[in-house]
Amino acid sequence: MTDDAPSVRAVTARSRGPVYCVWELTLACDLACRHCGSRAGKARPDELSTAECLDVVAQLAEVGVRDVALIGGEAYLRPDWVTIATAVRRAGMTVRMVTGARGLDPERGGLEVLRGAKDAGLANISVSVDGLEAAHDRQRGKGSFASAGRAMAAIREAGIRLAANTQLNRVSIGDLEGLAELLVTRGVNAWQVQLTVPMGRAADRAGELVLEPYQLLDLFPRLAKVAAEVLAPAGVQLAPANNIGYFGPFEQVLRLGGADGVHWEGCPAGKWALGIEADGSLKGCPSLPTASYVGGNLRTMRLAEILQTEPLRRLRERDETALWGFCRTCYYAEVCKGGCSWTAHTTLGRPGNNPFCHHRALELEKQGLRERLVMVERAPGTPFDHGRLALVVEPSGEPAAADVSNV
Repeated sequence: MTDDAPSVRAVTARSRGPVYCVWELTLACDLACRHCGSRAGKARPDELSTAECLDVVAQLAEVGVRDVALIGGEAYLRPDWVTIATAVRRAGMTVRMVTGARGLDPERGGLEVLRGAKDAGLANISVSVDGLEAAHDRQRGKGSFASAGRAMAAIREAGIRLAANTQLNRVSIGDLEGLAELLVTRGVNAWQVQLTVPMGRAADRAGELVLEPYQLLDLFPRLAKVAAEVLAPAGVQLAPANNIGYFGPFEQVLRLGGADGVHWEGCPAGKWALGIEADGSLKGCPSLPTASYVGGNLRTMRLAEILQTEPLRRLRERDETALWGFCRTCYYAEVCKGGCSWTAHTTLGRPGNNPFCHHRALELEKQGLRERLVMVERAPGTPFDHGRLALVVEPSGEPAAADVSNV
């Protein structure tokens, strides 16, 4: 979620159905990012037609969705994306875009794309910035940092609200403070941060990118300090994604700008959130592995019908009895329900036990222990795929040479 995440979250608290949808309009992409979970590049061979997309828009409005984020690949690579975005807005829903922004760079013809975005009524555009220049270009390609910077300036000049999103991983984490300061100077309204997980291309290079669970002990104090000392004074909203968690001493500081009593309330997949793939496949979260979580296809089933299928109901109705490992015994099990399903499944092969948890890392640290990850099964190489890692529990003082980075 981006700059008005608090309003979206407030709606979800009152809703009995999905209110937020992330829609992959196409898998075509003009970048080849090293951490891309969908392995975007070429369009899917059977992507929805314009007429089918417009029917999906109507169905989203019918079930009460209020906010639609267009992604890819790159959404703007579909020739009809403005038509689709305009239809979303006219149906009474907020529409926004999340992008690597190469095609929004004025030096690459981006002004035409931005005119389309303005005409369509996009509420905001969130640009992916994964570290300062060296770190960002290492992950997204040489020159992509400069291109994103020019695009961000052009977005603001076009009068469209600007947000940013960042993957926190081994490459970007050293730039956290400097990146926060840079984004403030670039005029973002909000900054979404999420952990890189071992999905897609990131699964192929988990050792290069994916943090060890115990590294959250360093990350979270830094993230909280940035939120309080850099972002808040500038009026920038920190919008932590659903795998930034959970229940540590900085929970309230990090979630929704420190709003009183705000804390993690469990995975929203299938409950408040939906994800649509470009071929019409519907799942409870845009990031979830396709094979395990698609409830049906919007070409052959109505959205309201798919919401009642087992994969969607399983996510929506799960409780603490579905947990295992550390999460089954956790004090917060009833409320947290194992954190982000996507993160747990792509890491350990099934949801219900999420090692990327600040509270968990702190509890293990009290016992002189830590968890690290070891790759035991490689990803097959398809969109939204994953391998499988195993957890090793060891004394906290073990040398870093044992980390997954060397596996």
